[in-house]
Amino acid sequence: MTTLSRRRLLQTGAAAVPAIALGARPARAASSLPATGVAPSSLAAFDQAMQKYVTEREISCAQLAVAKNGKILLARGYGSYSKILPGKPRFISMVQPTSLFRIASLSKNITGAAIARLAQDGKLSLTAPVTTLLGLSADADPRLAEVTVTRLLQHLGGWDRAVSPDQLWADHTIAASLGISLPIDHADIIKWATARKLDYDPGTKYAYSNYGYMLLGRIIEKVSGMSYEAYVKQKLLAPAGITRMKLGRSLLAETGTSEVTYSSKFTNKTVLDDSGNVVPYPYGGFNMPNQDANGGWLASAVDLVKWGFVFDKAGTVLNSTSLSRIFAKPEIGMNSGGSWYGFGWSVRNNNVGTLNTWHTGSMPGTFSFLARIQNGVSYCAIFNRREETGSPDFDSIDPILGQAASAVRTWPTTDLTSRYF
Repeated sequence: MTTLSRRRLLQTGAAAVPAIALGARPARAASSLPATGVAPSSLAAFDQAMQKYVTEREISCAQLAVAKNGKILLARGYGSYSKILPGKPRFISMVQPTSLFRIASLSKNITGAAIARLAQDGKLSLTAPVTTLLGLSADADPRLAEVTVTRLLQHLGGWDRAVSPDQLWADHTIAASLGISLPIDHADIIKWATARKLDYDPGTKYAYSNYGYMLLGRIIEKVSGMSYEAYVKQKLLAPAGITRMKLGRSLLAETGTSEVTYSSKFTNKTVLDDSGNVVPYPYGGFNMPNQDANGGWLASAVDLVKWGFVFDKAGTVLNSTSLSRIFAKPEIGMNSGGSWYGFGWSVRNNNVGTLNTWHTGSMPGTFSFLARIQNGVSYCAIFNRREETGSPDFDSIDPILGQAASAVRTWPTTDLTSRYF
């Protein structure tokens, strides 16, 4: 998100800055889009804002879910998609509230919760070094022994993608360096990264690291004795009543009919083999299974607001100690804007004495946004493409949804949660 949008919405829960001031394209007349699901009249501002947003940006697939105090109040799918899967005729569908999207880095708070749960169950110390947990050598840089689980969670591990390549997006470089064929896997990425020096002293500054969260996924597997996906489904999602979410795959042929298609104007050389073929970026231009713990989940917007309920109060998934750990300030404190990064959440104090927490997700073919603001309100929007012109256009969804929330005069009481279990 832009600094301005975070400061406005996440401090007050309402956005005072028009979207156009945050880089949105000039408005065009919004035509009615195909839409599914339920949008109560009292929440019309949300639905109208999304209709306008999606139409202006010519987005073919989107979702919105809105909740308050543990109840899902609005669940909408916008647009349609078609695909041809192996051995099947062309499939055409309107986007449903339960259609699956790649959610990219919204996956990080899932991984953060999994780590917190392992600590809650006495199976993991948050101060344990990654070298010990994963048997990594610190020969290339002794500072690696100072990288703890908590520092991985809070992006304080020593890797800075502004200085060195993002390890999850450097498949060709890693394969060439190791002298191996594509595709590479987690072990290859770790081998390459462990042989390089860190970019800064662990614990001294915040630098967003996909690699750090990939390592957390491997810690979850090592400590639990289960696959990352199986552990999350069994210990976190099932107790929360969430059944649809799963890890995504790289190719269109590997998707099912419930997953939307993804749009990008960019192509890339495939990372799935050594052919050198140029492919649509969302389908083979990056390795989706490798993204698992840092950005690999598929979900719907209703799944994600329901997932957010887990963090509202202590319950069957996370106890009060775990929730406190997840939202605690890191050792470096808050940033200059007054927010900080917890266990997969950006966090700040709001003006009613509670916390606003949020995260975005972005990869070729995906943009997602989930926010939990004051007075028990939360919302999630997901799109099948991201802004690719260099402007922060998609970040403008933050104040737009904040304005919609502030426009609500009476919140509905009907709970849609059981409809979208």
